Amino acid sequence: MAVQVIANDDQYILNHCTRFLTRRNTDARHNFGQYDPSDPRARICEAWRFPIIDSHAETDGADGGDDGGNYAFNRVTFVYRAGEPGSSGVAGAGGTPGQVGVIGTFAKLYEPIALSPVRFLGEPTGYFAVALRVPKGQAYRYKFMVDGKAMLDPVNPQQIREPNGHTWSRFFTHLCTQPLSFESWELAILERLVDHIMPFRTKDGQDFLQFFYNQLDAQQKKRQYLFSYRLDQSVGIVNFMDNLVAREERHHLIDYKICLELIADIVRQRATDIEPAKAPKEIFIGLYGEMASGQVAGWDTSRYNDPTYFLQMLRRHAFTGAFSHPKYGGNASALGWRYLADRFRNAGGETLFDWERAIEQPLGTNADYHG
Repeated sequence: MAVQVIANDDQYILNHCTRFLTRRNTDARHNFGQYDPSDPRARICEAWRFPIIDSHAETDGADGGDDGGNYAFNRVTFVYRAGEPGSSGVAGAGGTPGQVGVIGTFAKLYEPIALSPVRFLGEPTGYFAVALRVPKGQAYRYKFMVDGKAMLDPVNPQQIREPNGHTWSRFFTHLCTQPLSFESWELAILERLVDHIMPFRTKDGQDFLQFFYNQLDAQQKKRQYLFSYRLDQSVGIVNFMDNLVAREERHHLIDYKICLELIADIVRQRATDIEPAKAPKEIFIGLYGEMASGQVAGWDTSRYNDPTYFLQMLRRHAFTGAFSHPKYGGNASALGWRYLADRFRNAGGETLFDWERAIEQPLGTNADYHG
């Protein structure tokens, strides 16, 4: 698999490193339960931001200036921070390495791609980086090669353990629909809970989605909705939540794991002859109301004390996903925004939410914005 290396912009890389990696504090102020107390990543501000996943908006001839071609790719920048002698840096003590590379499933797996030294005013900074053009919609695994030795990314908290027992660092690009955090039964329960929170399962909401999607011809569907995710399932919100707890809110994954198991057990007790995810709507409506009141019959408070807190978190994640930028996977094909644009109009019938002017092709019409 060929991969395109994008020219490094040292200032772009240093802007990220300065904000998130250069702090000298030794207290674990960034640990919200996701790290062991001795894990150096607990001292890193928003370690989940590495590698840097960004839009790819270059028109350097590789795409022939085709915005649609750019839209299908992310710019992924790998950053390695060299250890400093006598320090407790995340890369370990040992000075500056001679060679740093990265291997991963985005290219030929065991052919390292070299990282270059990042400089400031011509002087080395101790950082190494490389930017690659990587397809959207997928999850990838990778490792650094430091002076010939393979190692996990010492910053990125995402890791995956392969069936052969080997552990790799992991990242995913925009519009990824591959399950990352939840098992199939957990996704099914989440879908039922989200259905009750969001407006898209109402008759009016469903009529709107069906009308909008069905009026497109085959060519429009193929071009504009290449990355659509299960339009019949609350605009892909569950997919957004799965991505969210894989990265930004990884510390809340344990909340989901415990509470979804508790909810499945309770639903199983109330509908003994059917799988929890297929239980009647009335059971989930009743359960939702009990969680809102904090009094859920059968809830094991020794495992999770406050069902209302989980419900509030669930609602926050659901609404964020439904109306966030489509690249994050929840607002698939901007259907959440289309819902708002159709719902809120002035006396003349014009929409009060002209979102298409704000974002780039293929969904929007803005020629300046790139993601």
